[in-house]
Amino acid sequence: MTGEPRIGDVFGEMLRDAYAVHVGAGRRPLAGGRLPRPVIEIIERDDGLVNGAPAAHYLEGPEHWQPYDHRAVDRVRGETLDVGVGGGRIARELQARGVPVTGLDTSPGALRVSRHRGVRDLVLGTVDEHAAGGCRYDTFLLLGNNLGLFEGRERAPRFLAALAAMARPGAQIVAQGTDPYGTTDPLHTGYHERNRRRGRLGGQLRLRLRYRELGTDWFDYLVCSADELAELVHGTPWRLVDVDDRDAPYYLATLRLAE
Repeated sequence: MTGEPRIGDVFGEMLRDAYAVHVGAGRRPLAGGRLPRPVIEIIERDDGLVNGAPAAHYLEGPEHWQPYDHRAVDRVRGETLDVGVGGGRIARELQARGVPVTGLDTSPGALRVSRHRGVRDLVLGTVDEHAAGGCRYDTFLLLGNNLGLFEGRERAPRFLAALAAMARPGAQIVAQGTDPYGTTDPLHTGYHERNRRRGRLGGQLRLRLRYRELGTDWFDYLVCSADELAELVHGTPWRLVDVDDRDAPYYLATLRLAE
């Protein structure tokens, strides 16, 4: 035992177990030897902060969604790429509405869960890898706070360029983000200041995920304000056309391909 996690498909293993608990069949983590234990996603930040969140929300149906998820899905038009499809909660609803949707994820286990739940079109890979395949879309979804996949100032232009390479004329990105700066918790405000001293955006997180004995490599994940998003989009093939902050600090951002 080294005390360090084994690198593996954390998200996929976690979703598999969460789905088993959800349907009451398959391998389920147990408490007390017989009762199903809630599956918890452990998020570890590079300053030592550890948080946990129930994984069941990755599988929730529309009746349990937040209002901004419903408004996001209502904005979808045409062929759609659900980036970070996870357990397929958004893709399943789009399929039910007759929307042609492809789910993209880097987790093989997550794709297996999505497929078992009925999502038909699934692709394993990053947006850069998928862009090389020549597919074209009208809408790109970055829901579940997946605006974080921008990572930071360096990665955001490349990420947006990969989406532009797959975009039909007039294509849109519908992304959900969170403004991180409303907090007064010194644990978070201090982290923001530490980031800025290092030349990073305040809400640029350095994380790894943990589940059971598994862990991911450390990675960047961006939590940014709408003003910071506008700065990141400037100079890319996209323009920010709308910010819906009715559920602040959560917001929906709509980007449109520049003509």
